[in-house]
Amino acid sequence: MIERLKGWDEQLFIWLNSFHADWLDPIVFQLTQTVTWIPFYAILIYLIYRAENKGIWWVLGGAALTILISDQVTSGFMKPFFERLRPCHDERWEGIMHNYGRCGGLFGFVSSHAANTFGIATFLNLKLKDKIPYLKWLYLWAFLISYTRIYLGVHYPFDILLGAVIGIIAGWLTWFLIVFVKREILKTFLK
Repeated sequence: MIERLKGWDEQLFIWLNSFHADWLDPIVFQLTQTVTWIPFYAILIYLIYRAENKGIWWVLGGAALTILISDQVTSGFMKPFFERLRPCHDERWEGIMHNYGRCGGLFGFVSSHAANTFGIATFLNLKLKDKIPYLKWLYLWAFLISYTRIYLGVHYPFDILLGAVIGIIAGWLTWFLIVFVKREILKTFLK
């Protein structure tokens, strides 16, 4: 069963990766670079500040904890444990798949980009859903970043899907921890 799923994943990767254009390659590559998103992050932090100026450290700390959890699960545990080669490191795909730019580390199961972006989208939507209603668009941002990984030939679709699930779980877990810890601190100080 696992081999069948793996085969479907590889076939879907080859099909999705085949949709590329030379003019789009540098744009998609740039979308995966952190520096590209600095203005976006600055605007997001400003919106968070406007919505939660007194509690901004809870939100920023929660976002950092979400990234820490999702990144450690994906990069610290899963990639070295499963040792699934990235498509761009797999000799079977030489001449078949499209790879633009760097390939990254040897192993790619699961995507840290997907986990981190979906984790942030989930945590911020849970934490600020009543204060910033258009944060649902963060899921589109997370999807875009995640899809670039297939386009660039560095992740299989299942790497992305499972990374997104791990990120969503990390976002929920962090939100729960923040709500719980904040409530306990308030109870302590209000006694």
